[in-house]
Order: sequence, then structure tokens, then C-alpha cells
Amino acid sequence: MSRLTNHILSGAVVTLLLLCAHNASAEKIWNWSYTSGSIVARGTLTTAETADAQGFYQILSIAGHRNGERITGLHPTGKSIPGNEPFTLDNLIRIDAPGQITPHGFGFATASGGYANTFYAGFLATPVYMEVFVTPANYSELPIKFSATPVIEPEIRIETPAGESGKMDD
Repeated sequence: MSRLTNHILSGAVVTLLLLCAHNASAEKIWNWSYTSGSIVARGTLTTAETADAQGFYQILSIAGHRNGERITGLHPTGKSIPGNEPFTLDNLIRIDAPGQITPHGFGFATASGGYANTFYAGFLATPVYMEVFVTPANYSELPIKFSATPVIEPEIRIETPAGESGKMDD
């Protein structure tokens, strides 16, 4: 392979890696969990990469399980989970606690048709995280222990192969 062809291919690979790295950083991944007595929920959240002026990130998607049951999706921002009207979701989260989620919280659906709204009840005398869980036959509202942390993504480093300058015009 000629030196020029080698540089062109190297440049194409670098360009492809940079594009992939750029697209991968458009979202932030979080690990989240909450528990209370008989409730265990955990999984991952995907948010926008940047926070708003108050430090909140918009949740874009969710994956995980609640009491062993698969979470099927994030409930839409600005909507209420069925059975918990008129309380609308904002699907926001931030890194620092307390109040990592807002009093509107985030919502999701489960495989059997249940709906959860997890929120921060900062309006109570003793603020606490809460979960509203609604099924066709039941409604519950219980305090929970909630936590979420962004996943630290490895930095991608592109190094010039030994013996090459990294310049395309050699």
C-alpha cells in the first residue's frame, strides 16, 4: 500500500471515529434505582447531553425493571400517567441531590400495563422521594429511596501510529 493511500485511509478512519464519538456524546447515560419495602426498581436513563439553566437534564428514554417486570418506555413529557391526573410529568433529572428529580418527576410504563410516576415531594414538611404506581385495579403512593448517577464514559483517544507524523500532506 502506498504511503498516500495509507494516509488517506488513516484520515478516513480518524474522521469516522470523530463522527462516531461526536454522535455518541449527544446523550448522557445514567444508572438509576429506587427502593421501598416491597418495591425495587432500577435501570438506565438516557438524557440530553447538556443541562438547562437550573441544572436539569431532559430524560429521553428509560430501560430497566420494576419488581422484576420490564419497563416498556418513558411516559411523555407534559402528560399524566393514567390514573394520576392532573399531575403532569416533566421528565427532568439533575446530578446533585436532594431534589434530583422535580415535584413533577418522570414516568414510565411496565409490561403488564402498570404506570409509575417517580417524583420529589419537596413541598412536604420533610421532603422525600415518592412513587405513584397505578394499575387497572390499584393505586399506591409510597415514599422511596431514589438515586441516579451519570455513567462516566471513557475518553476516546486517537493516536498517530508509531513512525508517522499524523500530517496528511507528507
